[in-house]
Amino acid sequence: MVDAESFIDDAVEEIREAVGEEHAVIALSGGVDSSVAAALAYEAIGDQLTPVYVDTGLMREGETEQIRDTFSYMDSLRVVAAEDRFLGALEGVTDPEEKRKVIGEQFIREFEREAKESDAEYLVQGTIYPDRIESEGNIKSHHNVGGLPDVVDFEGIVEPVRDLYKDEVREVARELGLEEIISERMPFPGPGLAVRVIGEVTKEKVEVARAACHVVEEEVEEHDPWQAFAAVIGKGTGVKGDNRVHGWIVSVRSVESRDGMTARAQELPWETLQRIQSRITGENENVARVVYDVTHKPPATIEYE
Repeated sequence: MVDAESFIDDAVEEIREAVGEEHAVIALSGGVDSSVAAALAYEAIGDQLTPVYVDTGLMREGETEQIRDTFSYMDSLRVVAAEDRFLGALEGVTDPEEKRKVIGEQFIREFEREAKESDAEYLVQGTIYPDRIESEGNIKSHHNVGGLPDVVDFEGIVEPVRDLYKDEVREVARELGLEEIISERMPFPGPGLAVRVIGEVTKEKVEVARAACHVVEEEVEEHDPWQAFAAVIGKGTGVKGDNRVHGWIVSVRSVESRDGMTARAQELPWETLQRIQSRITGENENVARVVYDVTHKPPATIEYE
């Protein structure tokens, strides 16, 4: 386990040395990894840092408002509305790896645009060790590693938590005094809901996934999963009222893990699963059925794409 106090001192010094007198932008998503990187960078270089949150349209319910509240102490925080650009870039894309690469490139272009406005030469990211392992091992390309384009218009990319596992990042977050809503928050994929939608990403499918994920997170909170969410995996027939419908099939996943490298499907109570399916099908007329994923990692990955 990491010595959080010593790590913070070393990371702050590393960022100061890397950035020097230049300016940097930090890719801020609201998850614990990027939040820790932002806190470290802010302590290291203060006003030389511009935190940038890109609202891709693929985020969790209420994410943008949460970002504004949590990081309001950073006066230079920028919130970029980019839903149309991301959904446009993803139009017609169905391959999971291609999705990640499209999203990775779009993220970089957004940060490059913001960097020019603030004269920033460096990009700070919350890349952690499992991101690197899975990208370099061809398991899947993380948008901030294997999903990066070949040409990036930054003098350097700084990754202060690149050697930490998720549980170690949480230890650092607690030591930094970050709010519990950040330090203990469930992991959320960098590409967002795009990897919780099988096949082409559309606004309708993203909205279904977002609402379903919100239900799952609320209903399983008392069971303390490492990660829990819902994914739109296809369409099937169902009955709503007296009508036959061809609606979305939503898969629910809840896992226990230490660091995300391996995971076991959680044995949720039947009553909890029934509440989840009742809410998801009842609150969204376009959902025909709900299934529960009992696959461990391996052989599955935690996310669907």
